[in-house]
Amino acid sequence: RMSRAMFEYTKIVLNKVSFDTTLFCKEVQKALQRLLPYEIEELKLFIQKLVTSNPDLKQCMVYLN
Repeated sequence: RMSRAMFEYTKIVLNKVSFDTTLFCKEVQKALQRLLPYEIEELKLFIQKLVTSNPDLKQCMVYLN
């Protein structure tokens, strides 16, 4: 299914840009526009794990509320 592939792709992209907070925030915003509501819930959990290892990314969580 297309959306699942998009969800997996989004996680890969977020992993790759997690070194740069600005890029990461931009990708989070893009993801919110293209993912389904239940995928966004899953994405929140994924991002919370990333934030644990990279606290700078926490500021991007504002887009997820």
